[in-house]
Amino acid sequence: MSRRSSRTLLLLLAVLAGCAAPPVPPPPAPPAAPPKPAAIPEKPQLSKETLALLARRKLTPIEGTVRNARASCSFRDVTGYQGRLDLAVRDARVEQLNARVDVPNRGSCQFRLVDFRQTQSQPILVLESRQSPCKVSLWEQGSQVTVAFRDCRAECDGNAIDYLWPILVDNRKGSCS
Repeated sequence: MSRRSSRTLLLLLAVLAGCAAPPVPPPPAPPAAPPKPAAIPEKPQLSKETLALLARRKLTPIEGTVRNARASCSFRDVTGYQGRLDLAVRDARVEQLNARVDVPNRGSCQFRLVDFRQTQSQPILVLESRQSPCKVSLWEQGSQVTVAFRDCRAECDGNAIDYLWPILVDNRKGSCS
Protein backbone atom coordinates (compact mmCIF):
# COMPACT_ATOMS: atom_id res chain seq x y z
CA MET A 1 0.00 0.00 0.00
CA SER A 2 1.36 3.36 -0.94
CA ARG A 3 1.79 6.24 1.31
CA ARG A 4 -0.94 8.15 -0.44
CA SER A 5 -3.48 5.37 -0.14
CA SER A 6 -2.59 4.99 3.59
CA ARG A 7 -3.30 8.66 4.16
CA THR A 8 -6.53 8.41 2.25
CA LEU A 9 -7.55 5.39 4.29
CA LEU A 10 -6.72 7.15 7.57
CA LEU A 11 -8.63 10.26 6.45
CA LEU A 12 -11.61 8.13 5.46
CA LEU A 13 -11.55 6.37 8.86
CA ALA A 14 -11.36 9.72 10.68
CA VAL A 15 -14.35 11.04 8.70
CA LEU A 16 -16.32 7.89 9.40
CA ALA A 17 -15.44 8.05 13.11
CA GLY A 18 -16.71 11.64 13.23
CA CYS A 19 -20.02 10.53 11.76
CA ALA A 20 -20.56 7.83 14.38
CA ALA A 21 -23.42 8.44 16.76
CA PRO A 22 -22.47 9.34 20.35
CA PRO A 23 -23.05 6.60 22.90
CA VAL A 24 -26.58 6.52 24.26
CA PRO A 25 -26.63 7.29 28.01
CA PRO A 26 -28.26 4.64 30.17
CA PRO A 27 -31.86 5.37 31.16
CA PRO A 28 -32.21 7.19 34.47
CA ALA A 29 -32.62 5.01 37.52
CA PRO A 30 -36.17 4.81 38.85
CA PRO A 31 -36.75 7.10 41.83
CA ALA A 32 -35.90 5.52 45.13
CA ALA A 33 -38.81 4.52 47.30
CA PRO A 34 -39.24 6.73 50.37
CA PRO A 35 -37.63 5.22 53.45
CA LYS A 36 -39.98 3.11 55.51
CA PRO A 37 -40.47 4.10 59.14
CA ALA A 38 -38.59 1.87 61.54
CA ALA A 39 -40.79 -1.00 62.58
CA ILE A 40 -41.20 -1.79 66.23
CA PRO A 41 -39.30 -5.01 66.75
CA GLU A 42 -41.38 -7.97 67.80
CA LYS A 43 -40.80 -9.47 71.20
CA PRO A 44 -38.59 -12.52 70.92
CA GLN A 45 -40.44 -15.72 71.60
CA LEU A 46 -38.91 -17.83 74.33
CA SER A 47 -38.83 -21.59 74.01
CA LYS A 48 -40.92 -23.77 76.32
CA GLU A 49 -37.71 -25.03 77.94
CA THR A 50 -36.55 -21.48 78.73
CA LEU A 51 -39.94 -20.53 80.15
CA ALA A 52 -39.95 -23.70 82.30
CA LEU A 53 -36.45 -22.92 83.60
CA LEU A 54 -37.51 -19.38 84.52
CA ALA A 55 -40.63 -20.68 86.27
CA ARG A 56 -38.61 -23.19 88.33
CA ARG A 57 -36.40 -20.33 89.49
CA LYS A 58 -39.45 -18.13 90.15
CA LEU A 59 -38.34 -15.59 87.54
CA THR A 60 -40.37 -13.79 84.91
CA PRO A 61 -39.07 -12.74 81.49
CA ILE A 62 -38.13 -9.10 81.07
CA GLU A 63 -41.02 -7.48 79.27
CA GLY A 64 -38.84 -4.66 78.05
CA THR A 65 -40.16 -1.24 77.24
CA VAL A 66 -41.53 0.88 80.04
CA ARG A 67 -44.72 2.36 78.62
CA ASN A 68 -45.85 4.29 81.68
CA ALA A 69 -44.29 4.74 85.10
CA ARG A 70 -44.43 7.29 87.88
CA ALA A 71 -42.48 7.44 91.12
CA SER A 72 -41.48 10.04 93.65
CA CYS A 73 -39.70 8.08 96.32
CA SER A 74 -36.69 7.74 98.55
CA PHE A 75 -34.89 4.75 100.03
CA ARG A 76 -32.29 3.99 102.68
CA ASP A 77 -30.65 0.76 103.84
CA VAL A 78 -29.01 -0.16 107.14
CA THR A 79 -25.52 0.87 105.92
CA GLY A 80 -26.69 4.41 105.18
CA TYR A 81 -26.82 3.92 101.39
CA GLN A 82 -29.69 6.18 100.37
CA GLY A 83 -31.27 7.85 97.43
CA ARG A 84 -34.14 9.81 96.00
CA LEU A 85 -35.86 9.34 92.64
CA ASP A 86 -38.45 11.37 90.76
CA LEU A 87 -39.47 9.54 87.59
CA ALA A 88 -42.22 9.98 85.03
CA VAL A 89 -42.53 7.95 81.83
CA ARG A 90 -45.47 8.34 79.47
CA ASP A 91 -45.89 6.40 76.21
CA ALA A 92 -42.27 5.15 76.40
CA ARG A 93 -40.92 8.72 76.68
CA VAL A 94 -39.07 9.83 79.79
CA GLU A 95 -40.67 13.09 80.90
CA GLN A 96 -39.00 13.42 84.30
CA LEU A 97 -35.85 11.98 85.83
CA ASN A 98 -34.11 13.31 88.87
CA ALA A 99 -32.10 10.81 90.87
CA ARG A 100 -29.56 11.22 93.63
CA VAL A 101 -27.75 8.40 95.38
CA ASP A 102 -25.52 8.95 98.43
CA VAL A 103 -22.99 6.26 99.30
CA PRO A 104 -21.63 6.62 102.85
CA ASN A 105 -17.94 7.59 102.97
CA ARG A 106 -17.73 7.27 99.16
CA GLY A 107 -19.58 10.23 97.63
CA SER A 108 -22.77 10.73 95.68
CA CYS A 109 -24.17 10.52 92.16
CA GLN A 110 -26.68 12.90 90.55
CA PHE A 111 -28.75 12.31 87.39
CA ARG A 112 -31.03 14.99 85.91
CA LEU A 113 -33.06 14.65 82.72
CA VAL A 114 -31.85 18.01 81.37
CA ASP A 115 -28.34 16.51 81.17
CA PHE A 116 -29.55 13.58 79.02
CA ARG A 117 -31.34 12.88 75.76
CA GLN A 118 -33.44 9.82 75.04
CA THR A 119 -31.88 7.76 72.25
CA GLN A 120 -33.84 4.54 72.40
CA SER A 121 -37.33 3.40 73.34
CA GLN A 122 -37.29 -0.26 72.21
CA PRO A 123 -36.68 -2.79 73.69
CA ILE A 124 -35.52 -0.72 76.68
CA LEU A 125 -35.46 3.03 77.25
CA VAL A 126 -31.98 4.54 77.01
CA LEU A 127 -30.93 8.04 78.01
CA GLU A 128 -27.45 9.21 76.96
CA SER A 129 -25.60 12.03 78.67
CA ARG A 130 -24.98 15.14 76.60
CA GLN A 131 -21.49 15.57 78.09
CA SER A 132 -20.15 12.16 79.12
CA PRO A 133 -20.39 8.49 78.12
CA CYS A 134 -23.04 7.90 80.82
CA LYS A 135 -26.17 5.97 79.86
CA VAL A 136 -29.27 5.43 81.98
CA SER A 137 -31.38 2.42 81.00
CA LEU A 138 -34.95 1.67 82.08
CA TRP A 139 -36.83 -1.58 81.61
CA GLU A 140 -39.84 -3.26 83.09
CA GLN A 141 -40.02 -6.72 84.60
CA GLY A 142 -43.34 -7.67 86.11
CA SER A 143 -44.50 -4.71 88.19
CA GLN A 144 -40.94 -3.43 88.73
CA VAL A 145 -39.11 -0.83 86.69
CA THR A 146 -35.32 -0.94 86.84
CA VAL A 147 -33.31 2.28 86.45
CA ALA A 148 -29.69 1.28 85.76
CA PHE A 149 -26.56 3.37 85.22
CA ARG A 150 -23.59 2.65 82.94
CA ASP A 151 -20.27 4.53 82.46
CA CYS A 152 -21.39 7.36 84.77
CA ARG A 153 -18.15 8.33 86.54
CA ALA A 154 -18.60 12.02 85.55
CA GLU A 155 -21.99 12.15 87.30
CA CYS A 156 -20.51 10.95 90.59
CA ASP A 157 -18.02 12.40 93.00
CA GLY A 158 -15.51 10.45 95.04
CA ASN A 159 -15.62 6.78 94.15
CA ALA A 160 -19.39 6.45 94.61
CA ILE A 161 -19.67 5.06 91.07
CA ASP A 162 -17.97 1.87 92.24
CA TYR A 163 -20.84 1.30 94.71
CA LEU A 164 -23.77 2.50 92.59
CA TRP A 165 -26.59 -0.05 92.18
CA PRO A 166 -29.67 0.16 89.95
CA ILE A 167 -32.79 1.66 91.50
CA LEU A 168 -35.85 -0.60 91.56
CA VAL A 169 -39.28 1.02 91.34
CA ASP A 170 -42.52 -0.73 92.24
CA ASN A 171 -44.66 0.58 89.42
CA ARG A 172 -47.93 -0.16 91.24
CA LYS A 173 -47.04 1.65 94.47
CA GLY A 174 -44.53 4.20 93.18
CA SER A 175 -42.03 3.16 95.85
CA CYS A 176 -38.37 2.41 95.24
CA SER A 177 -35.41 0.59 96.70
